[in-house]
Amino acid sequence: MVKHTSKKTYILGLTHSGRAFRPSDWAERLAGVMSQFRPGGAPIGRQLGYSPWCIPTSVNNVRCVVVHDDLRDHHVMAWDFVMGFAKDNELQVHHGSPPHNSHQPHHSHPHHQKV
Repeated sequence: MVKHTSKKTYILGLTHSGRAFRPSDWAERLAGVMSQFRPGGAPIGRQLGYSPWCIPTSVNNVRCVVVHDDLRDHHVMAWDFVMGFAKDNELQVHHGSPPHNSHQPHHSHPHHQKV
C-alpha cells in the first residue's frame, strides 16, 4: 500500500465506470448530514455550516466531498458512514491528493483503499 502524507480523502461524484452521480447536489447533501461532526461538537444556537472535516467542493469540474482523516480519528462511525456511502454508490475515492484527471474511470478495489 502506498503511504500518503495528506490527511484528505476525495469522494468524487463519478462512479467507477465514469458516470456522473445524481442528484447534482449530492455533495452538499452528504456534507450537510455530516455537519454536526466537527471539532468541539455541533454548535448550539448558531447557524449551522459544513464541518471542516467534510467539505463539498469540485475537482476538475466534478462535484466531490473532501473528507479529512480527523473525522475518522474523532468519529469513526461517521467516517464509516461516509466511506460506506461512497462504496454503496460505487463512487471513485482518492486518498491523499485530488485526482489529476477525474474524468477517467478509476479502477480501484476496496481492499486496496486505506480505510
